[in-house]
Amino acid sequence: MMVKVGVVGAGGRMGKNLINAIFENPQTVLAAAVDAPQFPGLGTDAALNAGRPASGILIGSDLAAAFAASDVLIDFSFRDAFPGVLAAARTAKKPLVVGTTGLEAAHFTLLDEAAREIPVFHANNYSIGVAVLKSLVEQAAHRLGPAFDIEVTEVHHKLKKDAPSGTAITLAEAAAAGRGLVPDECFCYGREGMVGERPQDQIAIHAIRGGDVVGEHTVYFFGDAERVTLGHVATSRMNFAHGAVRAAAWVVTKPAGRYGIDHLLVE
Repeated sequence: MMVKVGVVGAGGRMGKNLINAIFENPQTVLAAAVDAPQFPGLGTDAALNAGRPASGILIGSDLAAAFAASDVLIDFSFRDAFPGVLAAARTAKKPLVVGTTGLEAAHFTLLDEAAREIPVFHANNYSIGVAVLKSLVEQAAHRLGPAFDIEVTEVHHKLKKDAPSGTAITLAEAAAAGRGLVPDECFCYGREGMVGERPQDQIAIHAIRGGDVVGEHTVYFFGDAERVTLGHVATSRMNFAHGAVRAAAWVVTKPAGRYGIDHLLVE
C-alpha cells in the first residue's frame, strides 16, 4: 500500500527536500503540500517547485484539506505555526511527523496531549547516524565516568534561527543520562566573563553559525591525559528528509502515542 504523505512548509528548503524524498521512497506518494497564507508560491505545483516534473499537487494553505487528502503529514514549518498544525491533526485524527525546530516546553505539553489521541512522531534530528551517535554518547558518558569533562559543540548555517540546536541538546541529554545527571542542573550554554573553574558535573553546549553548513555536532570527553571525540557531519538536508519520510511511512500503522527515532530503529 502506498502511503499518502502531505508536507507542511512545502515551499521552504526543507519542504522541497521532503517532497523529493517522498518521490524517491517506493512506499510513499505526495498527497498534499501546505505553506503559510502569505507564501508567494501558493498555487504553484509542489513538485515543480522542488525541481521535479509537475505532479498536479498544488501548494495551498488549507491544513484541513491537506489532512483530508493524506494518510500522514510531515511538519517542518515554523514554531509559531506548530500549535495550529497539531490542532488540525487532532481534528482530522491523522498521524503527524514533527521536525519543526525551536520547540519549547509548552509545545511539548501540546504534543504529549495530542499523542493520547493520535500517533505523533517527533525528533530533533531525523538522521539515522545521529540516532546511533546519541546511543554512543550515552554509553561513553557512563563508561568514562566523572573523570572526563563533557562539552558539546554544534555548527549550522547562518540562517538557522534557534540556538543551540535541538540535536545538540538531545546529545547533551544523552550524556547526562549516561552520567546520571539532571540536565536542568548541569547544562551550561556557552561561557562569558570570569566564570571560574569548570565544575566537574557541568555539560556545556556551544553554538556556532556561519555560511551554508548543513549541520555538524561534536561531543568531547576531556580526560586529564586523553580525549575522546564523537561526532556527526551532515552534508545534505536530504539525509533528514529521507529519515522523516521513512518515519511517516512507519507511523501510519501505529496506535496513538508519541514516537521517536529510537522506536524506528528497533524495527
